Amino acid sequence: MPRTIRLLLAAALLWSGFGPAAAQDVEASDMVRGGMQAILMIDQGRAGELWDGATAATRKRVARADFTGQVARSRAPLGAPRQRTWVAVNRQVVTDPDGDTAGQYVSIEYETRFTDKPERTLRELVSFHLDSDRMWRFSGYVLR
Repeated sequence: MPRTIRLLLAAALLWSGFGPAAAQDVEASDMVRGGMQAILMIDQGRAGELWDGATAATRKRVARADFTGQVARSRAPLGAPRQRTWVAVNRQVVTDPDGDTAGQYVSIEYETRFTDKPERTLRELVSFHLDSDRMWRFSGYVLR
């Protein structure tokens, strides 16, 4: 990953209060800001860069091209985001024999209206995982 992108992701996450921490130590408002940074990268067509900084489990589970393709296909018919509001922050502990997947997750849910579907509110979900090095990293994006 180019140094500029690594610095951008690190700055976005660390600026948001993500650093070495436990899930209970991270403020919900920091998670909301971190989630918004991730979604803004998707808005800007930079999903590949987001995947590059994702947790190892995410990169193992879905190939970069598949992730960027899925994001592009889901977002293309919607147009630009017109209004976005966070509605929930959820914390979860996952037990799994796979050490890369197990651990603490925080997901932020946003209600979003897009220019090409103004009558419809969609949900965007951004997830982060607390990796074994105690750093929060992007782990997923879902639009429903």
